[in-house]
Amino acid sequence: MQFTIAPQVLQKELGFVQGIVERKNTIPVLANILIESTGPDSIRISGTDLDATIRTEIAPSEIKTEGGICVQAKKLFDIARLLPDAPVTFIKEENEWVTVRCGQSKFRLPGIATETFPDLPGMTTEKAPDLSASKTPFAITSSLLKLLITRTIFAITQEEGRYTLSGAKFEIRGDEIKIITTDGHRLALIHAKGELKNPANETLDLLIPKKTLSELTKLATNFDGDIMFGADENHVYFQVGTRSLISRLLSGQFPNYEMVLPKNNDKSATFKTDQLNKALRRVALMADDRSHAVVLTLQKEKLAISSRNAEEGEADETIATTYEGEETIIGFNAAYLQDFLNVVSTEDVVVEFKDGNSQVEFRPVSDEEIKFLAIVMPMRT
Repeated sequence: MQFTIAPQVLQKELGFVQGIVERKNTIPVLANILIESTGPDSIRISGTDLDATIRTEIAPSEIKTEGGICVQAKKLFDIARLLPDAPVTFIKEENEWVTVRCGQSKFRLPGIATETFPDLPGMTTEKAPDLSASKTPFAITSSLLKLLITRTIFAITQEEGRYTLSGAKFEIRGDEIKIITTDGHRLALIHAKGELKNPANETLDLLIPKKTLSELTKLATNFDGDIMFGADENHVYFQVGTRSLISRLLSGQFPNYEMVLPKNNDKSATFKTDQLNKALRRVALMADDRSHAVVLTLQKEKLAISSRNAEEGEADETIATTYEGEETIIGFNAAYLQDFLNVVSTEDVVVEFKDGNSQVEFRPVSDEEIKFLAIVMPMRT
């Protein structure tokens, strides 16, 4: 195989594909990416960790000889980032070695047989799966999908043992899309209506892993257009322009999140988002390193935030609020509140609660059609 490609194109596409590749693998071939010709004027680059796969289709300057190569992903990406502004030529040699030439630079990389690269789901044909012919074809603008993911991904658990909580639940009904995440201590939910293209009026209920969502937001960044997606029993497929992301779905039963949504919260307070966020950051400096506990004391038209650490000291701060009810004391993990406030783009947030022991609902004050909320369980004070 021999082909030539512009360095900027190579750098950009490798940046997407190598991100899915794990640095440490028990299966050595997974540290590599597959580069293969799919015709006289098209190159496909693929990377996978077996759970998620990214593939990109690009048009090189020239394909002199068709074929395929399989080389170490991270090393090739490191080389590509430092290449001069000159055409880059790949030449496959004997024994799977690959020569990369760019200007006066020359690199030789050991490769492996392309036959050892794993078969990729939905990639048995020469071109990407035709999502328009899928049983569940959907489309959504890239900017909206990125927003939906960004506002909910923070609540996904980081505990490896909690398998069904290690991703996001996607619920689709007609033109509505709802994403729910939880780690057992907090929950994030976002609901957009009228923004999803679902010509077949299909329904969908998926559990998508966190890593897949992170890679999807990277693909959506700076992409102006619709993202197509569909699913089968085991995988979800996203098409972002000339790039594809295929991921295994999580199995198991996601918790009944509707049981967690508070129904009897009769008290509320409104805060300036930035003011509350900065006050929490300051007070949290003195919180316990393990619990990150802060205490919120709500009184008429003011909120007192405090933290105590037997070894390092204490902190107190008071900010204004619209609250008019009786004094209520609620303990929280400060990090949970900050994660929510960091993704809120509105000037004000409203907090609704019943007492100091029941789940508390946080929402941005907004007129937009997208409904977003976070539920946080209080801590004992």
